[in-house]
Amino acid sequence: MMKRYANLALIYAVAAMAAGVFYREFTKFSQFTGQTNLSVMHTHYFMLGMFFFLILMLAEKAFSFSDKGSGKLVIFYQAGLNITGLSFLARGLLQVQGTDLSRAVDASISGIAGIGHIVMGVSLVLILLKIRRCAA
Repeated sequence: MMKRYANLALIYAVAAMAAGVFYREFTKFSQFTGQTNLSVMHTHYFMLGMFFFLILMLAEKAFSFSDKGSGKLVIFYQAGLNITGLSFLARGLLQVQGTDLSRAVDASISGIAGIGHIVMGVSLVLILLKIRRCAA
């Protein structure tokens, strides 16, 4: 499992760097100088992706907590993270393009991002509880 966590950390590190380059180049190309949600994708993927899985790898080495249930939790965590990331991408692209959103579309994007955060948060708590049980 440690190798799996290391591979996921690597994947999210690459995704974080790609998000940072995309943000910089897309806003420069679009001559956009304001605030955009694209700017937070880079840090979210580094912290909640790469660092999370590096820490999970260390926790696995120390406590050997992984089993079939933890694999499912990791999948749900990743789903929540990527739903959140795609919501940031959608909102950021619309912000850079200066698109006026209806209240319904604005609320939909926020709602989808909220669902991603909830899935990620619940998965995180369940993973931490699993680690705590094995640490005792």
